Formats: sequence, structure tokens, C-alpha cells
Amino acid sequence: MASADLRDELLCSICLSTYTDPVMLRCGHNFCRVCIDRALDTQDGSGVYSCPECRERFQERPPLMRNLALRNIMENFLITPPTQTETGICCTYCVDSPVPAVRSCLHCEASLCEKHLRAHSNSPEHVLSDPSTSLEKRKCSVHKKILEYYCTEDAACICVSCSLAGEHRGHRVEMLDEASKKKREKLRNVLQKLITNRLETAERVQCLEAQRRKTQEKAADEAERVTALCTDIRRRVDDLEKKVLSDISRQEKEESLSLSALIHQLEIKKDELSRKMRHIEELCNMTDPLTVLQEPDTGDLCDPEEEGGDEDTGGHDKQLHDGDDLDVAVISHTLDTLCEVITDIRRGIYVEGPVDILLDVNTAANNVLISDDLKTATRTREEQKRPETAERFQDNHVMSRRGFTSGRHYWDVDGSRSGNWRVGMCYPSMDRRVGMFYASIGRRGQSLIGDNNKSWSFWRCYGQYFVIHDNKVIRLPDKISSDRFRISLDYGAGQLSFYELCDPIRHLHTFTAAFSEPLHAVLCVLDGSIKILGCKQ
Repeated sequence: MASADLRDELLCSICLSTYTDPVMLRCGHNFCRVCIDRALDTQDGSGVYSCPECRERFQERPPLMRNLALRNIMENFLITPPTQTETGICCTYCVDSPVPAVRSCLHCEASLCEKHLRAHSNSPEHVLSDPSTSLEKRKCSVHKKILEYYCTEDAACICVSCSLAGEHRGHRVEMLDEASKKKREKLRNVLQKLITNRLETAERVQCLEAQRRKTQEKAADEAERVTALCTDIRRRVDDLEKKVLSDISRQEKEESLSLSALIHQLEIKKDELSRKMRHIEELCNMTDPLTVLQEPDTGDLCDPEEEGGDEDTGGHDKQLHDGDDLDVAVISHTLDTLCEVITDIRRGIYVEGPVDILLDVNTAANNVLISDDLKTATRTREEQKRPETAERFQDNHVMSRRGFTSGRHYWDVDGSRSGNWRVGMCYPSMDRRVGMFYASIGRRGQSLIGDNNKSWSFWRCYGQYFVIHDNKVIRLPDKISSDRFRISLDYGAGQLSFYELCDPIRHLHTFTAAFSEPLHAVLCVLDGSIKILGCKQ
């Protein structure tokens, strides 16, 4: 006999019923053949198959192997008629000792063992069923007759009297077996939908778990990046501190040596003046007029060179006093450098985003090919034959769909190293009709972003890098080795900055302006391609 625990082990995890023609996947889990076939059919479109039980993935549709041992268990145990230990129902007429019942009579409302079943009436009104303790539920509560029909209008099981003379008279009725068959078919359809929903839910859980892992990995990467940046900040601050302290110490030593030399000179002068003062006092105390008159005049006692020296000394003293002793300009410049470092770091870290930039095909010039994901612009020789509209650029350019009127945002690009291109931002009112004609005849016109006062750009030209606005070009002196760059916008502060995406991120240039219109991202591809990097999730 199969115990209740054994029955639980013999249930298909898809239909939750006992196995029918059990088959096994490579991972070792068993299912009904029909159930697993339907489950795998729903996964055909994805190209990847997985076990509904353990979610193990298979690149190809896994073969189904018959589980003969499990099939034998089903045949030997589950098709055996229920016994007393399983049903707990005993014969109603065996009062001396309990005997397991094998059938129940709905008419008599009694359960019968093998012995009493042989003596039981075989008349049609005596309907036999599997052993049951709730026989009264199988009879009509009004007419006390067996429930044989199903009223489809009232969704109720009824007896023959209910259908002929009762409250269900004239209603559409069906035999219980027929109605039960239809309901089971509906339940199978519901079950199939539930199986599909369960598989989709499991797939969704799997996707969310993958997204959670990506979030954890991203958080770890960001933590590592912030740690590296903070380490670099501390190093740069330590270097600046050492430089400032070194400058202060050097200036203090130089100033001390200069002051010591001056003090020594003044001490010598003071002693000489004291000597002359004593000599004059002695002359003043003499009574012999001849001696007094024979001494040089008091004005001759002062050396003219010394008087000039006094002036020089006094001038040097004044110069030292006016110099404010230490050259604080050098110190202030160093501290200003520290402020710039902090500002650059804030620009590189504390900005919202990244924003999802999508290119607007309606603005793309006909010599610019736009990728299906609206992220890449490539210069092409094949004319795209897009309709001419007022919003379309004549040559080389494409603008983003989205514009910005507030906030702080950034977006990243990957530019081909062999190409010549520009990236930046522009007002939607920028003239889009002027093309490359000016450049081709050697005259510079407002043909590209940055060549006018309504756009700002970062420019790669034959391996060299520039920033340009209102036709004013600034060459970037630092060597740039990365292919990836960041454009950062602080609309409220009126700042548009460009960074090189190296480790750590490096600030290249910042434009300052009072923005008066929405700003759109814009790409200009003279040759090669530019790709907008996707947002990290």
C-alpha cells in the first residue's frame, strides 16, 4: 500500500496530480510527459530551455527519458483499490467487528463490504459508488433522490424531480458525467494557463535575481571607484599640504636671513652713532673755546655716505614692511588648486544620471546612418533619402530627442579613434540648413556644432582634441588616450563640462554660459562613427 507521504512524492510538480507516463530530464526531475511537453513548448521562442523544478538551463530542447521504475510504482501501488487504512470507511452492517467497505449505496446511504455487497439489491435505483462517508450530500435535500443532473443555468446538481417539477423545471440540464467532463476540460485549460503563468513567473524571478546580482556588482564597482577616488583625493591633498608647508618654510628661512643681515648692519650703525654722540657731549662740556672751535663742524661729523646708507636702509626696511613678510600669493594659488581639484571631483561624482540619450532620426542628416537602437551615428556615403524637413540637418549632424531645461545630468560616448567627429550640446534653434559647403571651399562658416553661439562641442580632428564654441577653438594640451568621454551638464549653474573616462576620471574643459533655451545632445560625424553608451542598470 502507498502511504500518504509516498503519494506526495508521486505528484507532478506542474499539474500537482499523480504522474501519467512519467519522464525524466537530465537534471533528475520527473514530470508527466504531457505536462513537460507543454512547458517546453512555451520556451521554444526564447531559444533557452529550463527545468520547471530546479531552473537548470539547457541550450537545446532536452530529451525526455521514460522513468520505468517510477512507472512500475504507479502501476503497482496507485491503481490498487483503496483499503481501510487509506479510506477509514467500514461496512455499515458489520457491527460485530469493523470490515473495510468496498462500495457505498447511494439509495441505502450505506457502505458495504464484499459479503454484504453480494447480497445487495441490483435494482436500478440502488446506485453504487466508491466508499464514502458523505452519502447524504449525493442526494437532493428536497426530494431525497440521487443527484443525477446538472442545471447549467443555476450551476447546481439536481435530481430528476427537480428537473421535472421543481424550481429547475424548464432549465437546461446535463447529465452529471457530461457536465463533469466539460468542467474538467475547462479546468485543464485553466491549469494550462496557470502552468504558463507559473513558468513566466519563474522566468521573471530569475530575471529579477539576475538584476539583483547586477545591482550588487554595480554597487561593488561604484564602491571601489569611490574608494579609488577618495584615495586619489587624499594623495593630492597630502601633496598640496607638503608643497604649501615647504613654500612657507622656504620663505620663512629666506626672510629670516635677510632680516638678520639688516639687523647686523643696524647694530653697527647704532654703535657708531653712540660713539659720535659721546664725542659731541665731550665737546659740549669743554670750557676751552679754542679746542671747541678747532673741532670739525657737527655736520661734518656725519658721513654723507652713511646718510645715504640710512636712506637705503630705511628704504629696504620699508620694502620689507610693505611686502607683508611672506609671499602669500603662492600659498593662495596652491589652495586655489585644491579648490579646483575638489570642484572637478564633485563634477565627476555628484551628478544625476546617467541619462538615457536616444537619437532623433527626424533630425539626422541624410549622410548619417542611425542604428536601430538609436544609439550610434555613422557617416555613410549612401544617401538615406529621408524627407527634407525644417528640423533635419543638412549634413553630418543628428540631435537627441530629449532636451534639458534644468538639473544636473551626464551622458557618455565612445568615438572611433580613426574618425573625425564632434560631440556636445546645442539649442534647438541652431541653424540646421548650412552644410559642409563652406569647409569644402576653404571658408569657415557656421556649419558644425561649436561654430556658432548656439552650440558647444568637444572635437576630435586627426588625432588632436579641441573644444569649440562660437567659432573660438581651444586646443587641449594634455595627452588623451581613451576612446570614451563624458559630457556633463549643470543647467542651473550654466556649466557644460567634458571628461575623459580614464581611471580616475579626468576633467578636460568646462564651458560657462547663461543657458536660455533647452539643450539637446548633438553628434557631428565627419567620418567614422560615434556611439552613445547605454545606461547601467
